[in-house]
Amino acid sequence: MDEEDGGHRHHAIRVASSSPDVAIEEENTKPDHSPSLRQKAAEVIAASLETYRSRPFSFWLLLCLSSGAMLTAFPASSLLSRLYYNDGGQSKWILSWAAVAGWPLPALLLLPLYLLGRASPTPLSLALCSWYVLLGFLSAADNLMYAWAYAYLPASTASLVAASSLAFSALFGRAIAKNRLSLSSLNAIVVITAGVVVVALDSGSDRPPGVTARQYALGFALDVLGSALHGLIFALSELVFARVLGRRSFHVVLEQQAAVSLCAFAFTSAGLAAAEGFPAMRREAARFGEAAYANVMVWTAVTFQLGVLGGTGALFLASTVLAGVLNAVRVPLTSVAAVIWFHDPMSGFKILALVITVWGFASYMVGHASVKKTSAS
Repeated sequence: MDEEDGGHRHHAIRVASSSPDVAIEEENTKPDHSPSLRQKAAEVIAASLETYRSRPFSFWLLLCLSSGAMLTAFPASSLLSRLYYNDGGQSKWILSWAAVAGWPLPALLLLPLYLLGRASPTPLSLALCSWYVLLGFLSAADNLMYAWAYAYLPASTASLVAASSLAFSALFGRAIAKNRLSLSSLNAIVVITAGVVVVALDSGSDRPPGVTARQYALGFALDVLGSALHGLIFALSELVFARVLGRRSFHVVLEQQAAVSLCAFAFTSAGLAAAEGFPAMRREAARFGEAAYANVMVWTAVTFQLGVLGGTGALFLASTVLAGVLNAVRVPLTSVAAVIWFHDPMSGFKILALVITVWGFASYMVGHASVKKTSAS
């Protein structure tokens, strides 16, 4: 600042202040280049629209139908399994058999496509038949393990333990289908495993009447093994689509589901005939009530086939990652429904496990989104 006094110019010199208040004020005046919440939301919306436009409408329609079938049919199938045991059912083989008895359902959906000329049957090769037999055998074993688990565990507990299938889907997807695995995904695996451990620590509070501690432990172990097998089946199915069937059209999903379910039906029927015999169904129906028994068996077959079809469609259209994530999303749905329908006990440990599972699911989603964004850039 210049001042004039008698023709002379005097210069006033400013000295920089060392006061921290002044420094803070100067820092606050600097422009903030970090994106605002509105900008971040706009970027997310723009990225979502770009992803949506990159695919035809039929793709998103099939993906929504597959996801919806998985998120509604699988919880319904789990609740029906528990209902079967609650109302007098005792045979694990019969429940496993009912799950795959609906194998003609995807075959019936294929017929109009063949008759109208929209698709042609995939030629059967030795390699393809071998894959169908292997997946059918694994599916039959998986169903039997889950049948044992639901015999000894409440539906809410069994569904929480089954959330570990997300971790197994990620690991097998990485090892077999070569899906990427980020640090956030590994964190999700550890978190979900911790949730399963929390459920195990609370094993004494929700044991159903008449179930011994050994039976509860057996059901818990078979639930974890069934979840591992579920993740393996997802990864192997994606491998079949990538290397054998190809991702030509959605009708190959129906073909694979019909063939695999038929093979699983054959294995389970042989096991049922050798272990108990089909007359055991008639004896159970007499105790259960024939009309109610038929309803449970039919709807178990329908819901299971729709759930598996939805899962197979999700991994065909996307990857094992999405199928595993959807399989984890159904956990809170099944748990809440079991508490409402069967009045399952919901202890503090179980609520904590549910929160941990949702947290792990969110971490997995963030990790997968980051990997996808990095790949795109």
